[in-house]
Amino acid sequence: MRYYKIKSYAKVNISLKVLRKLKSNLHKIESLVSFVNVYDEIFLKKINNKDHKIVFYGKFSKGISKKNTISILLKIIEKKLNGQKFLIKVNKKIPQKSGMGGGSMNASSVLKFLIKSQKLNLSSNEIIKISSKIGSDVIIGMQNKKSILYGNGRLKNLNKNINFYILLVRPNFGCSTKEIYKNVKIFSKPIFKLNKKIIINYSFLSYLRNDLEEPAFRKYPILKKVKIFMEKLDKILFVNMTGSGSTIVGYFISKKATLNAIKILKKKYKNYWCISSRTI
Repeated sequence: MRYYKIKSYAKVNISLKVLRKLKSNLHKIESLVSFVNVYDEIFLKKINNKDHKIVFYGKFSKGISKKNTISILLKIIEKKLNGQKFLIKVNKKIPQKSGMGGGSMNASSVLKFLIKSQKLNLSSNEIIKISSKIGSDVIIGMQNKKSILYGNGRLKNLNKNINFYILLVRPNFGCSTKEIYKNVKIFSKPIFKLNKKIIINYSFLSYLRNDLEEPAFRKYPILKKVKIFMEKLDKILFVNMTGSGSTIVGYFISKKATLNAIKILKKKYKNYWCISSRTI
Protein backbone atom coordinates (compact mmCIF):
# COMPACT_ATOMS: atom_id res chain seq x y z
CA MET A 1 0.00 0.00 0.00
CA ARG A 2 1.29 3.46 -0.88
CA TYR A 3 1.57 6.37 1.53
CA TYR A 4 -0.77 9.34 1.31
CA LYS A 5 0.87 12.66 2.17
CA ILE A 6 -0.97 15.57 3.78
CA LYS A 7 0.13 18.95 5.13
CA SER A 8 -0.92 19.91 8.63
CA TYR A 9 -0.71 23.72 8.74
CA ALA A 10 0.00 25.76 11.87
CA LYS A 11 -2.45 28.38 13.10
CA VAL A 12 -1.88 31.79 14.67
CA ASN A 13 -4.31 33.71 16.88
CA ILE A 14 -4.44 37.26 15.56
CA SER A 15 -6.58 37.95 18.62
CA LEU A 16 -7.69 35.90 21.61
CA LYS A 17 -10.18 36.98 24.26
CA VAL A 18 -10.76 34.91 27.40
CA LEU A 19 -14.45 35.45 28.20
CA ARG A 20 -14.93 33.37 31.35
CA LYS A 21 -13.97 30.23 33.22
CA LEU A 22 -16.26 27.23 32.96
CA LYS A 23 -17.20 24.77 35.74
CA SER A 24 -15.04 22.20 33.96
CA ASN A 25 -12.04 24.52 34.61
CA LEU A 26 -11.75 25.07 30.86
CA HIS A 27 -12.26 28.57 29.46
CA LYS A 28 -14.67 30.10 27.01
CA ILE A 29 -12.72 32.08 24.42
CA GLU A 30 -13.22 34.18 21.32
CA SER A 31 -10.50 34.22 18.72
CA LEU A 32 -9.65 35.45 15.25
CA VAL A 33 -7.51 32.73 13.69
CA SER A 34 -5.42 32.48 10.56
CA PHE A 35 -3.27 29.71 9.14
CA VAL A 36 0.34 30.11 8.08
CA ASN A 37 2.55 28.40 5.53
CA VAL A 38 4.36 26.34 8.16
CA TYR A 39 3.30 22.73 8.45
CA ASP A 40 3.96 19.23 9.72
CA GLU A 41 4.09 16.51 7.09
CA ILE A 42 1.85 13.50 7.72
CA PHE A 43 2.20 10.23 5.83
CA LEU A 44 -0.57 7.62 6.11
CA LYS A 45 -1.14 4.15 4.72
CA LYS A 46 -3.40 1.22 5.47
CA ILE A 47 -1.85 -1.75 7.27
CA ASN A 48 -2.98 -5.27 8.16
CA ASN A 49 -2.18 -5.00 11.88
CA LYS A 50 -4.38 -5.42 14.90
CA ASP A 51 -3.40 -1.92 16.10
CA HIS A 52 -2.67 1.46 14.57
CA LYS A 53 0.96 2.58 14.53
CA ILE A 54 1.89 6.26 14.99
CA VAL A 55 5.47 7.47 14.57
CA PHE A 56 6.73 11.01 15.22
CA TYR A 57 10.09 12.17 13.91
CA GLY A 58 11.83 15.39 12.96
CA LYS A 59 13.17 18.47 14.72
CA PHE A 60 10.27 18.92 17.17
CA SER A 61 9.27 15.30 17.82
CA LYS A 62 11.08 14.76 21.11
CA GLY A 63 8.92 13.87 24.11
CA ILE A 64 5.59 13.34 22.31
CA SER A 65 3.55 10.90 24.38
CA LYS A 66 2.02 7.68 23.08
CA LYS A 67 -1.26 9.27 24.14
CA ASN A 68 -1.35 12.13 21.65
CA THR A 69 -4.00 13.95 19.63
CA ILE A 70 -3.87 11.43 16.77
CA SER A 71 -4.07 8.37 19.03
CA ILE A 72 -6.99 9.94 20.91
CA LEU A 73 -8.76 10.64 17.61
CA LEU A 74 -8.29 7.06 16.35
CA LYS A 75 -9.67 5.66 19.60
CA ILE A 76 -12.77 7.88 19.38
CA ILE A 77 -13.60 6.88 15.79
CA GLU A 78 -12.42 3.24 16.03
CA LYS A 79 -15.87 1.79 15.29
CA LYS A 80 -16.32 4.07 12.29
CA LEU A 81 -13.17 2.61 10.69
CA ASN A 82 -14.64 -0.92 10.62
CA GLY A 83 -11.42 -2.56 11.75
CA GLN A 84 -9.12 -0.81 9.25
CA LYS A 85 -5.75 0.14 10.80
CA PHE A 86 -3.25 2.78 9.72
CA LEU A 87 0.45 3.49 9.90
CA ILE A 88 0.84 7.23 10.44
CA LYS A 89 4.20 8.98 10.32
CA VAL A 90 4.44 12.65 11.34
CA ASN A 91 7.42 14.86 10.50
CA LYS A 92 7.18 17.51 13.24
CA LYS A 93 8.20 20.91 11.87
CA ILE A 94 5.94 22.93 14.17
CA PRO A 95 7.42 23.42 17.67
CA GLN A 96 5.54 21.89 20.60
CA LYS A 97 4.02 24.24 23.18
CA SER A 98 4.36 27.13 20.77
CA GLY A 99 0.75 28.34 20.66
CA MET A 100 0.54 27.31 16.99
CA GLY A 101 -1.75 24.33 17.52
CA GLY A 102 0.57 21.73 16.02
CA GLY A 103 -0.96 18.74 17.82
CA SER A 104 -4.54 19.90 17.34
CA MET A 105 -3.98 20.53 13.64
CA ASN A 106 -2.44 17.05 13.28
CA ALA A 107 -5.67 15.56 14.64
CA SER A 108 -7.93 17.65 12.41
CA SER A 109 -5.79 16.92 9.33
CA VAL A 110 -5.99 13.16 9.94
CA LEU A 111 -9.73 13.36 10.64
CA LYS A 112 -10.34 15.24 7.37
CA PHE A 113 -8.32 12.66 5.46
CA LEU A 114 -10.19 9.73 7.02
CA ILE A 115 -13.60 11.31 6.40
CA LYS A 116 -12.75 11.60 2.71
CA SER A 117 -10.71 8.42 2.13
CA GLN A 118 -12.83 6.10 4.29
CA LYS A 119 -16.09 7.83 3.37
CA LEU A 120 -16.99 8.26 7.04
CA ASN A 121 -20.60 9.33 7.43
CA LEU A 122 -20.24 12.04 10.08
CA SER A 123 -22.64 14.92 10.60
CA SER A 124 -21.43 18.42 11.46
CA ASN A 125 -22.51 17.91 15.06
CA GLU A 126 -20.61 14.62 15.28
CA ILE A 127 -17.47 16.30 13.94
CA ILE A 128 -17.82 19.06 16.53
CA LYS A 129 -18.26 16.51 19.34
CA ILE A 130 -15.26 14.45 18.19
CA SER A 131 -13.11 17.58 17.90
CA SER A 132 -14.07 18.89 21.34
CA LYS A 133 -12.99 15.61 22.97
CA ILE A 134 -9.47 16.10 21.61
CA GLY A 135 -8.92 19.85 22.05
CA SER A 136 -10.61 23.22 21.63
CA ASP A 137 -8.50 24.10 18.57
CA VAL A 138 -9.23 20.92 16.60
CA ILE A 139 -12.47 22.17 15.05
CA ILE A 140 -10.61 25.24 13.70
CA GLY A 141 -8.32 22.99 11.69
CA MET A 142 -11.21 21.25 9.93
CA GLN A 143 -11.45 24.18 7.51
CA ASN A 144 -7.95 25.72 7.37
CA LYS A 145 -9.40 29.17 6.69
CA LYS A 146 -9.26 32.53 8.39
CA SER A 147 -12.06 32.23 10.92
CA ILE A 148 -13.72 33.76 13.93
CA LEU A 149 -14.23 31.33 16.80
CA TYR A 150 -17.14 32.68 18.83
CA GLY A 151 -17.64 32.22 22.55
CA ASN A 152 -20.43 29.68 21.92
CA GLY A 153 -18.05 27.47 19.93
CA ARG A 154 -19.37 28.42 16.52
CA LEU A 155 -16.91 29.03 13.71
CA LYS A 156 -17.36 31.58 10.92
CA ASN A 157 -15.09 31.75 7.88
CA LEU A 158 -13.86 35.17 6.80
CA ASN A 159 -14.27 35.78 3.10
CA LYS A 160 -12.27 39.00 3.20
CA ASN A 161 -8.85 38.47 1.65
CA ILE A 162 -6.53 40.02 4.24
CA ASN A 163 -3.09 38.49 4.09
CA PHE A 164 0.15 39.11 5.93
CA TYR A 165 3.80 38.29 5.75
CA ILE A 166 4.82 37.24 9.22
CA LEU A 167 7.75 36.61 11.52
CA LEU A 168 7.59 33.80 14.05
CA VAL A 169 9.91 33.85 17.05
CA ARG A 170 9.86 31.06 19.64
CA PRO A 171 12.37 31.10 22.52
CA ASN A 172 14.05 27.84 23.51
CA PHE A 173 11.16 26.91 25.83
CA GLY A 174 7.45 26.25 25.48
CA CYS A 175 4.44 27.40 27.49
CA SER A 176 2.04 25.05 29.25
CA THR A 177 -1.47 25.91 28.05
CA LYS A 178 -2.97 24.72 31.34
CA GLU A 179 -0.54 26.81 33.39
CA ILE A 180 -1.08 30.01 31.39
CA TYR A 181 -4.89 29.76 31.45
CA LYS A 182 -4.82 29.03 35.19
CA ASN A 183 -3.25 32.43 35.78
CA VAL A 184 -5.77 34.51 33.84
CA LYS A 185 -7.06 37.07 36.36
CA ILE A 186 -9.31 39.32 34.24
CA PHE A 187 -11.94 38.31 31.70
CA SER A 188 -12.91 40.23 28.56
CA LYS A 189 -16.08 41.05 26.71
CA PRO A 190 -16.44 39.62 23.19
CA ILE A 191 -15.55 41.80 20.22
CA PHE A 192 -17.38 39.79 17.58
CA LYS A 193 -21.10 39.05 17.49
CA LEU A 194 -22.72 36.51 15.17
CA ASN A 195 -25.23 38.90 13.64
CA LYS A 196 -23.22 42.12 13.86
CA LYS A 197 -21.11 43.22 10.93
CA ILE A 198 -17.61 44.44 11.75
CA ILE A 199 -15.33 46.11 9.24
CA ILE A 200 -12.15 44.05 9.28
CA ASN A 201 -9.14 45.84 7.85
CA TYR A 202 -5.46 46.23 8.69
CA SER A 203 -6.17 49.13 11.06
CA PHE A 204 -8.81 47.16 12.99
CA LEU A 205 -6.58 44.09 13.24
CA SER A 206 -3.67 46.12 14.61
CA TYR A 207 -5.74 46.99 17.72
CA LEU A 208 -6.59 43.38 18.60
CA ARG A 209 -4.86 41.70 21.52
CA ASN A 210 -4.26 38.31 23.13
CA ASP A 211 -5.51 38.10 26.74
CA LEU A 212 -3.04 35.30 27.47
CA GLU A 213 -0.07 37.60 27.02
CA GLU A 214 -0.37 39.04 30.53
CA PRO A 215 -0.08 35.73 32.43
CA ALA A 216 2.54 34.45 29.97
CA PHE A 217 4.63 37.61 30.32
CA ARG A 218 4.40 37.45 34.12
CA LYS A 219 5.79 33.92 34.10
CA TYR A 220 8.28 34.48 31.26
CA PRO A 221 9.39 38.15 31.12
CA ILE A 222 11.63 37.39 28.14
CA LEU A 223 8.51 37.00 25.99
CA LYS A 224 7.55 40.60 26.67
CA LYS A 225 11.10 41.72 25.81
CA VAL A 226 10.89 39.86 22.50
CA LYS A 227 7.57 41.53 21.69
CA ILE A 228 8.90 45.01 22.53
CA PHE A 229 11.98 44.42 20.39
CA MET A 230 9.85 43.25 17.45
CA GLU A 231 7.51 46.23 17.72
CA LYS A 232 10.49 48.46 16.90
CA LEU A 233 11.23 46.70 13.61
CA ASP A 234 10.88 48.84 10.50
CA LYS A 235 7.45 48.75 8.79
CA ILE A 236 5.94 46.21 11.17
CA LEU A 237 2.16 46.57 11.59
CA PHE A 238 1.66 44.89 14.95
CA VAL A 239 2.97 42.10 17.18
CA ASN A 240 0.99 39.58 19.26
CA MET A 241 1.69 36.31 21.01
CA THR A 242 -0.23 33.38 19.50
CA GLY A 243 -2.30 31.07 21.70
CA SER A 244 -0.80 30.51 25.14
CA GLY A 245 2.71 31.04 23.75
CA SER A 246 5.58 30.87 23.54
CA THR A 247 5.66 32.07 19.90
CA ILE A 248 5.57 35.81 19.25
CA VAL A 249 4.23 36.81 15.83
CA GLY A 250 5.04 39.97 13.89
CA TYR A 251 2.77 41.03 11.01
CA PHE A 252 3.85 42.85 7.83
CA ILE A 253 2.32 43.83 4.49
CA SER A 254 5.66 43.99 2.68
CA LYS A 255 7.67 40.85 1.87
CA LYS A 256 10.83 42.93 1.56
CA ALA A 257 10.37 44.43 5.04
CA THR A 258 9.80 40.91 6.44
CA LEU A 259 13.01 39.57 4.90
CA ASN A 260 14.98 42.54 6.23
CA ALA A 261 13.51 42.05 9.70
CA ILE A 262 14.26 38.30 9.86
CA LYS A 263 17.96 39.06 9.40
CA ILE A 264 17.85 41.35 12.44
CA LEU A 265 15.95 38.79 14.53
CA LYS A 266 18.26 35.91 13.69
CA LYS A 267 21.22 38.03 14.68
CA LYS A 268 19.55 39.13 17.93
CA TYR A 269 18.11 35.74 18.92
CA LYS A 270 20.64 33.22 17.60
CA ASN A 271 19.36 30.34 19.73
CA TYR A 272 15.67 30.94 19.08
CA TRP A 273 13.44 29.48 16.37
CA CYS A 274 13.06 32.45 14.03
CA ILE A 275 11.41 32.08 10.62
CA SER A 276 9.52 34.19 8.11
CA SER A 277 6.32 32.96 6.50
CA ARG A 278 2.92 34.20 5.31
CA THR A 279 -0.71 33.66 6.10
CA ILE A 280 -2.71 31.39 3.78
